[in-house]
Amino acid sequence: MSGKDWGIDDPQETYWFNTRTNQVERGPQSFGVDRIGPYKTPEEAAHGQEVINERARLWREEDAEND
Repeated sequence: MSGKDWGIDDPQETYWFNTRTNQVERGPQSFGVDRIGPYKTPEEAAHGQEVINERARLWREEDAEND
């Protein structure tokens, strides 16, 4: 999937949340395994880990209901 698929024309104008450093990065600076994104704004990227945590919580609840 490319940046254009996300509505992003210039990869340097994206923001990422680095899960290793807990920092927002402008453009893809670190290894993909350490990044969540891309996001259009640094504010969105700053909440990347929260989004992942919430999705994981919902999946755990769903799994528990299906057991």
